[in-house]
Amino acid sequence: MDLLTHVLLAYLLTYGLVGFHPQYLAAGALAGGLPDADALFYPISRRFPILQHHGITHSLLGVTIVASVGAVVAPHLASGAPLDYFAVLEAGGISHILADGFTNFSVPPLLPFSRAPLHLDADRAINFATLAMSIASFYLLLGIERNHVAFTVYTATIDVLVALYAGYLAVRLAGRAVAGRARRRLGGFDHVVPTGNPFVWLLISERTDGGQRTTAFARYVLGRGITAGPYRVEGPLEVPPHAGAPQSRDEALAWSYPLACRASSVLDRTYHFGEAYPDAGGGWTATWYSLEFTMFGRAAGVRVQFPPDGAPARVHAGFVRPRDRLA
Repeated sequence: MDLLTHVLLAYLLTYGLVGFHPQYLAAGALAGGLPDADALFYPISRRFPILQHHGITHSLLGVTIVASVGAVVAPHLASGAPLDYFAVLEAGGISHILADGFTNFSVPPLLPFSRAPLHLDADRAINFATLAMSIASFYLLLGIERNHVAFTVYTATIDVLVALYAGYLAVRLAGRAVAGRARRRLGGFDHVVPTGNPFVWLLISERTDGGQRTTAFARYVLGRGITAGPYRVEGPLEVPPHAGAPQSRDEALAWSYPLACRASSVLDRTYHFGEAYPDAGGGWTATWYSLEFTMFGRAAGVRVQFPPDGAPARVHAGFVRPRDRLA
């Protein structure tokens, strides 16, 4: 999850554990964000992989060490008991581990003793909807309400936010379970992938065989079943021999796929799809885009344009808007 949501979830969890005690709320919120400080270990982490992002700082041992140090240091900075500080710092750190494991990224909570991952795949690692909600929540709590409204109004707002985020996480988990059952019942799909909408999921299969990669996906909506697809596309891992301009959708997709993969590492790291269509002035345009890295109707991807005269293809990586379909 994004850093702001981590901090907010830890803040709300700390409030639920100890109530409104500003020093503990601050400590818990800080602990909720600290595991992502592993970004500061670069480039040392290249030599010591355990320090890489989602490494030791995202483990129970890592957050316990941080909580232990904080329990000693924090009482010298603000009033409070060491054991209470340890409890809220530990809870904040664990909330970060659980929140990351909740998404399509995995974390190793038992490092260095085991690399077994926690990976629920119930939400996107960066969900722009929850990011916007977290920004709005911080602005409401710390900008609009703090020291401007009655204390009971402030605490009531926190209670509402606790219920809102708890409900959101519950819907995500329920959706993951229901979509998983649908995948097994329907057959033909290997993975369930979350979208930015907690009620919409993608059922996906991906195969690589004989130098060809084939992807198929269908859109599954809770309560409605399959609402679109299954769609299917395939492309070679290497550019096939060719000359001139593509004469069909299949040729445009086959010629463009290796070019797109080289132009964007996002395509290799996420499930993706492609479409191709003829241009008004002749030639073809093929668009390959991530099914997971999307926002506001656009997706991280690559657009490959083949001029009608057979000139070299023009390749542009960025956020593209697929013409036909987007989860």
